[in-house]
Amino acid sequence: MSRVRTTTLERGGFSITVPASWWEFDIRPESRDDTIRRLVNDRVRKVPELADYRSVITRFLRSAARDAYDSGAVYCGCMAQGFDGVPISAQVTVSVVGARTSEGEILPTAPEAIAGSLREKVARRENDTWRKVTMVAIPEVGQAARTYGIEDVELPDSTKTVRVVLMQTFIPLPGTGDAVALVSGSSPVLDLADAFFDVFDAVTSTFRFVT
Repeated sequence: MSRVRTTTLERGGFSITVPASWWEFDIRPESRDDTIRRLVNDRVRKVPELADYRSVITRFLRSAARDAYDSGAVYCGCMAQGFDGVPISAQVTVSVVGARTSEGEILPTAPEAIAGSLREKVARRENDTWRKVTMVAIPEVGQAARTYGIEDVELPDSTKTVRVVLMQTFIPLPGTGDAVALVSGSSPVLDLADAFFDVFDAVTSTFRFVT
């Protein structure tokens, strides 16, 4: 799934590269619906076989953009395709997260300290959720803490949860000492977890700080 052409997008201090077949758009409420409508229409014109999935893709992209914005993301890239009548979707978001407690105390942002504060989870039974913690090296960026697994994620402004393939990488922002860039990759397609872990790792490895 990761052996495809890619494009690079710069967003306020960073760049990230996603497969060229993915969708990238402004997630601000005042512009996202119109942007998504134009993107979907343009993609369907170029790939007519997507016409049958127009409404499904549009709903997914609008939902992904809304959830990304509501969760504080500054970037959202999505894939939404149909394979043998089955919709396959995933998204990668980038958020800037403040590393402070509610009392204003600065939390350590060193990768090793972040990794030490994260907790692994072991599946107790078949089909249970799980999470692993690791360290990764991102070219031109350095070490970063990461979690990956199958998790139940609470929907924004809701008590409902959705079970997803989830990878989160915590990249300290240089020169701040109290903030990290959180790169999150997720997909509801649990049967393709290993493939999506590879995709999310490949996308996250392209993250770069730009000036």
